[in-house]
Amino acid sequence: MTSADSAKGASLTIRLSPNDNVVVSRAEILEATDVPQENVTTRNIIPTGHKLATRAIAAGEAVVKYDQIIGFAKQAVAAGEHVHVHNCGMGDFERDYAFCEGARPTDFVAPEAAATFQGFRRADGRAGTRNYIGILTSVNCSATVARYIAEAFNKTGILDDYPNIDGVAAFVHSTGCGMADSGDGYEALQRTLWGYARHPNFAGVLMVGLGCEVNQIPFLLDAYGLKPGDGFQTLTIQESGGTRRTVDEAIERIRAMLPAAEAARRETLPASELTLALQCGGSDGYSGITANPALGAAADLLVRHGGSAILSETPEIYGAEHLLTRRAVDRAVGEKLIERIRWWEDYTKRNGGEMNNNPSPGNKAGGLTTILEKSLGAAAKGGTTNLTGVYKYAEPVTAKGFAFMDSPGYDPCSVTGQVAAGANVVCFTTGRGSVFGFKPSPSIKLATNSAMYRRMEEDMDINCGGIADGDKTVAEVGEEIFRKVLDVASGKPSKSEALGFGDAEFIPWQIGAVM
Repeated sequence: MTSADSAKGASLTIRLSPNDNVVVSRAEILEATDVPQENVTTRNIIPTGHKLATRAIAAGEAVVKYDQIIGFAKQAVAAGEHVHVHNCGMGDFERDYAFCEGARPTDFVAPEAAATFQGFRRADGRAGTRNYIGILTSVNCSATVARYIAEAFNKTGILDDYPNIDGVAAFVHSTGCGMADSGDGYEALQRTLWGYARHPNFAGVLMVGLGCEVNQIPFLLDAYGLKPGDGFQTLTIQESGGTRRTVDEAIERIRAMLPAAEAARRETLPASELTLALQCGGSDGYSGITANPALGAAADLLVRHGGSAILSETPEIYGAEHLLTRRAVDRAVGEKLIERIRWWEDYTKRNGGEMNNNPSPGNKAGGLTTILEKSLGAAAKGGTTNLTGVYKYAEPVTAKGFAFMDSPGYDPCSVTGQVAAGANVVCFTTGRGSVFGFKPSPSIKLATNSAMYRRMEEDMDINCGGIADGDKTVAEVGEEIFRKVLDVASGKPSKSEALGFGDAEFIPWQIGAVM
């Protein structure tokens, strides 16, 4: 593939494949500008990150980027013309899933060369990257009480004597009642809460309920074999005698957890203990050229070191799923991904939507035209190693290597499921400038372009824009991201952590009717 990956000059455009009939502008190109690399002259202004036709494209003909179909010409497009929503749209075409055709043995690093980080080894053997006390809520009705409990520790001096504890964090949500007590929605919520209750970034957990909700705490404990103990406690507001008494009792229970949490110490652990959530938001025309493939390169490195990476956002791999099925370790894994796609087609249809939706207004302003184009760029976060497993939302990811977890494209909802599935670090790419953090797992922000990075440097951890600028390669930035993951996993705060993000992003996927 030819791209900015190998470019070191200051060309006006970026070509991603010899077979493409469009290229991407590095900066705004004025009308009547010669683009010598493509032997065309622009017929109108080409905004930064947008597409330029390199030859005539007939009405109905496929528009090709990444050597893949991203849409079809709505009308005849002349060479040198701006290609976007006014002249390019969706269309149906067959995808060749070619199950397992591209699966290859993973090139693992030698054991003596394996990377390490400084993490917390928990009693069950799993590895944490942070050391929080978590307050989980079974229902929205206990949300305020949970926040009062957290404030009693974070807005006073109680934790001053416990410098090894990262904080007491409340995880509140808007569901848990007014819902069916079975089915997809109920099961997804219970998987989410169970995943958080046993997450290795918590030294202790308190679960708070109201008492009369559909999502009963005893049902959750029975379903998942959770047993209260020194590091896991439960209570309900109704049994405790109201708000004030619940808060007082909760404070005492968490106080009892603090000495053991403070005693936890970081130790050298192998990178194979890391599970990285791969996420993108506020994408632009550079996302699939710079930050996403660079994150994919970092994910490949982590997998080669024995670790795991989770790609999600099912609506945002739609149209690119055939690239993942080719990497499936067996046909059953590939078929499971297609089953999730079919589920989404039915889910959106019965809710009056469709999978062939357009990107958001911000995505369009950044140069993305169709969901196919967005998906092809988003899928690049998954790197190139084998697809080892496909999981439902918040289902524990048990297979090592690169996996896919079903989720909506809504970023905080998707990350909530990834963390419940076991992710102890998050990498989040953005082109428009999404601000985001996520407790209890640290979130590393990756900028797709240099202009946005300079504008929002306080929020961005790494600038991947050097790839588009021709100053760095995808492999070089991938290595930089991998090293940053190890540093942050070892305790170095990410930019979003330093800004205090992470208390408002816990959003379990609410599936089904609210009754």
